[in-house]
Amino acid sequence: MPLVHIDLLEGRSPEQLKKMCQDVTTAISQNLGAPKEHVHIVLNEMQHDHYAVGGVLKADEEQ
Repeated sequence: MPLVHIDLLEGRSPEQLKKMCQDVTTAISQNLGAPKEHVHIVLNEMQHDHYAVGGVLKADEEQ
């Protein structure tokens, strides 16, 4: 059972997340031979003030 964790900043639409999950599932299934129903995906959406690059919060970059 492949288990995929995806961390990303919040703000994507439900349609974008759905499409991404479909595409990731297809890629895993094709490359590993795993049935699609065995591919599990966990999405972790982070708030922009809970993620930093180079010491700068993403929320501060957007101002």
